[in-house]
Amino acid sequence: MEYKDYYKILGVDKKASQAEIKKAFRKLAVKYHPDKNPGDKKAEEKFKEINEAYEVLKDPEKRKKYDELGENWRHFQQAGGQGDFDWSRWQQAGGGRAYSYGGDASDIFGEGGFSDFFSTIFGGGGFGAGGRRAHSRSMKGQDYEAEIEVTLEEAFHGSSRILNVNGKKIRLKLKPGIRDGQVLRIKGKGAPGTNGGPAGDLYLRIRVLPHHLYERVGDNLMQTLKVDLFTAVLGGKVTVNTFSGPVKITIPAGSSNGKVLRLKGKGMPVYGKKDAYGDMLVKIEVEIPAAVTDEQKKLFEALRKTYKN
Repeated sequence: MEYKDYYKILGVDKKASQAEIKKAFRKLAVKYHPDKNPGDKKAEEKFKEINEAYEVLKDPEKRKKYDELGENWRHFQQAGGQGDFDWSRWQQAGGGRAYSYGGDASDIFGEGGFSDFFSTIFGGGGFGAGGRRAHSRSMKGQDYEAEIEVTLEEAFHGSSRILNVNGKKIRLKLKPGIRDGQVLRIKGKGAPGTNGGPAGDLYLRIRVLPHHLYERVGDNLMQTLKVDLFTAVLGGKVTVNTFSGPVKITIPAGSSNGKVLRLKGKGMPVYGKKDAYGDMLVKIEVEIPAAVTDEQKKLFEALRKTYKN
């Protein structure tokens, strides 16, 4: 029988600690589990190898024997040596898939019982002696995750998308004010359940794209407005853009660089609240003339002499 390098299978060094071996096993077991690779025979075989390798390397005594005997390890096993353990198996039964794992399920997903993800992949508790599943049981289908990009304009006005999930079209309506990073859950639109179990859910993470003019700050919008030196000093009226149209505002005389003006109710819609809006924050950027004429220089000099701090 062919000798298998269990360290190589798990992708760890021969001097790896038990914690490193356990971590590598968890990562690979999730990646190659048949539930995540339906119909993939190579993934199925890889999954078996990973479990076989971990069954040996997680046990200090078995690992010691394996390290000592090397290629003779299989002969030791066949001769009835200690370590006659239960290899992971995969089988098709009753129209549904059933998986067996001979070790502690917490090795994959940590201590403290079965996590939600473990229940999704392995079907929850229902394990008999030796870690084998005692019987087939209904399982909720796997959840789906996806990311949807929207412009800031779409986030302001609201938008819609047509999604194709499991061959079915779903119309998704996005309410005004939706935020970057917000996650929407659509119940029952994930993978179908097994053995009569419910379908999984669809989770959509929203990504709001950057805007060339506005920066979102909570429910407020901020924009930078360039104002010439004379308007900043003397004051005046200027026009600013908002998503609801252009608005004229007054620049107070003596406005300094960085001063922020607030336009009430001209920001983003408050998600889920009708007729509630944030504000538009207008940050003034005073533009200094790059070049002035001789006459203008004289005027500035005269102004400087009359200016008192």
